[in-house]
Amino acid sequence: MVQLDSGAVAEGRVTRVTDFGAFIQFENGETGLVHISQIAHSFVRNIHDHVREGENVEVKVLGRDDRGRLDLSIKELLEEPEEVPRPRAIGRQSPQFEAKLRSFMRDAKERTTAGGGKKPSSTSTKRKK
Repeated sequence: MVQLDSGAVAEGRVTRVTDFGAFIQFENGETGLVHISQIAHSFVRNIHDHVREGENVEVKVLGRDDRGRLDLSIKELLEEPEEVPRPRAIGRQSPQFEAKLRSFMRDAKERTTAGGGKKPSSTSTKRKK
């Protein structure tokens, strides 16, 4: 059995995959987390493209947090590419979002021009008694 100290490399089983990472369980019963940022050298948009529940993976122990939980990495065991690919630009927003944004901008413009174009004064005048 491998001692799970910082720097150790061990094989474990993926027990759960979430949007933020994958939980790995080891033979000794301990469980740790591979954060999504520690899955691959490239930007990981969908973690399910990289790991699956029930799969055995080799991980490196980065350390333990203040509660004693294992912080793990798959990326640390992968050969680093010469140039890390940049994430692709996100395309246009959904048509519904675009329509809502246009409506909001149109309403905002109407509100500012409907008032005669004058902004309320930030200083108030007080009458003397």
